[in-house]
Amino acid sequence: MSAEGALMFARYAYPPNELGYCGPDDAGALLRPGAVAGMEEQARQFEGAWCYLEFLAESAGVADPLDLRVVEAYWIGNDLLDQADPGALLDRLLVRFRGQTGGTWREAAHRAVAHHSFQVFDVYPWAALLRAGGHPVALSVLDRCRIRTGVVTGVDGESATVESAPLGWDGTALLPGAPRQETVRWSTGGRSLIAGVSPGDRVALHWDWVCDVLTDEQAARIESIESRRRDEINSLTV
Repeated sequence: MSAEGALMFARYAYPPNELGYCGPDDAGALLRPGAVAGMEEQARQFEGAWCYLEFLAESAGVADPLDLRVVEAYWIGNDLLDQADPGALLDRLLVRFRGQTGGTWREAAHRAVAHHSFQVFDVYPWAALLRAGGHPVALSVLDRCRIRTGVVTGVDGESATVESAPLGWDGTALLPGAPRQETVRWSTGGRSLIAGVSPGDRVALHWDWVCDVLTDEQAARIESIESRRRDEINSLTV
């Protein structure tokens, strides 16, 4: 198991785990010193993400689903996504999520991608509910559940102020909103999975948590992949 890949997985998986949306019961275990050693067992309990990681690893001929490049492909995006056949991915998801209702993914054989954004916008029902009738909770969930980028403008203890563009909805389409300031956490109880943040850092956000400090290239990948997801969702017939 790749220690670097396991650490990256924990950085992005902790926020929804802390909220009780996925993964094992003890979210704090992801932040404990030495947690990386048992990360494969922890990661397997994130049944949705693990399915994509296994598929990406198999498609790339990599033995370890927590290989750093595999984990990066799922949360951020890289060239491993191009090696993963959309139809084969959908076949895998039809087995894994056979009880999942809603969403647009069952008809997505030509556009399925082994990236977190596909799980958020296609497999989960929120985008379809929003487009069908303006579901009041859907936009908020989509905005927070996606991996989004931002720039740190200030730091106060374990919190940071970040400028980021929220997900918008104009009544017919998903689109990026005007940039705004939001307060997020990069550490809790003195524990974090990153060394810290500084004003000017470009960061990845998941729910109200700073997952990582990004390179410009990584930020561009996240934004580009989400833009394609929005375009594809917006083009679908309600």
